[in-house]
Amino acid sequence: MSALAPATSRLNWLDRYLTGWILAAMIGGIALGRWVPEFSLTIGRWMVPGTPVPLAVGLGLVLMMYPPLARVRYEELGRTFRSPRLVLLSLAQNWVVGPLLMFALALLFLRSAPALLIGLVLIGSARCIAMVLVWNELAGGDREYAAGLVAFNSLFQVFFYGAYIYFFVTILLPYAGVPALSVPISWDLVVLSVVVFLGLPFAAGALTRVAYRARRALPHYDRHVAPRLAPLALAALLYTIVVMFAFQSNAIVALPGDVALVAVPLVLYFAVMFSVSFYLSWRAGAGYARTAALSLTAASNNFELAITVAVAVFGIASLEALAATVGPLVEVPVLLGLVRLSTYLGRRYFPEFRTDASPRSAPASPEPE
Repeated sequence: MSALAPATSRLNWLDRYLTGWILAAMIGGIALGRWVPEFSLTIGRWMVPGTPVPLAVGLGLVLMMYPPLARVRYEELGRTFRSPRLVLLSLAQNWVVGPLLMFALALLFLRSAPALLIGLVLIGSARCIAMVLVWNELAGGDREYAAGLVAFNSLFQVFFYGAYIYFFVTILLPYAGVPALSVPISWDLVVLSVVVFLGLPFAAGALTRVAYRARRALPHYDRHVAPRLAPLALAALLYTIVVMFAFQSNAIVALPGDVALVAVPLVLYFAVMFSVSFYLSWRAGAGYARTAALSLTAASNNFELAITVAVAVFGIASLEALAATVGPLVEVPVLLGLVRLSTYLGRRYFPEFRTDASPRSAPASPEPE
């Protein structure tokens, strides 16, 4: 997808009406699930091997991630590590502040609904490794920096996601007056989810770029080939939303109160994480492209992993799975709003937005060491 440039008119017609496309996909998915129940039954027969994720959803997630990852300049990833303060800030926001904030908001709003509370905890500890690349692309963030942060989050999830869930649900909940539950998180499932839903498109994107580099055709690839892949990401995103909402259509329609109850803390979470991260990055002296990448990464979550674990542990019809599925319902419109807010703040506070260049191609400001 094309990045948001300083002028909204630079968006192509697909990106300009993205909010409308996504809302239509949500409504279409719910209608499909309600009025054509055979749809969910049919595509639910084939699953991603080793996971409870329908193959139709898995294919959409992989195709959605390939175009942004195919545009990353992997040969420049080393510069991500040249700003240790920003790397540490991102790690703190993602793995300390984010999970604790979601846990606190879940207790505040869902103490009387433990199943929904646990669904939010599953979301809060699953840091974003997928959709953030789409939001970062739209906001004009630094692709290479976002890819580096995604790599960090992927490794941390593989090693620590199960431990985080055990810590919050089994140890912390009793101190908060909520009965503890035994949540048997499968390490194999976590690793497999990261490999399938991030590793496959990551490898495909990297290999595509390596192939063009070997032919000394990177300039042609960056100018002509990579931009033509952008519509594939949008099409896969819309397709994935339709399928996911078709699967949970009955629960969404039958339990609107529960959906609203989960949505409120999620909206607050996204707003707080983005605002605090954007402010701290700006105060640290980061340029707009890196500030946008760090802030959107901190504000996003890996709903694919949260849904996978909720379904595997509690079942596809559980309230825990419903809470995880409400995540993208809330994230999509809110993060689109935050993308717009990011470009507004960029125009107001970052000099590179006052030129005709896009924020990604503008001269980078010195980054803090």
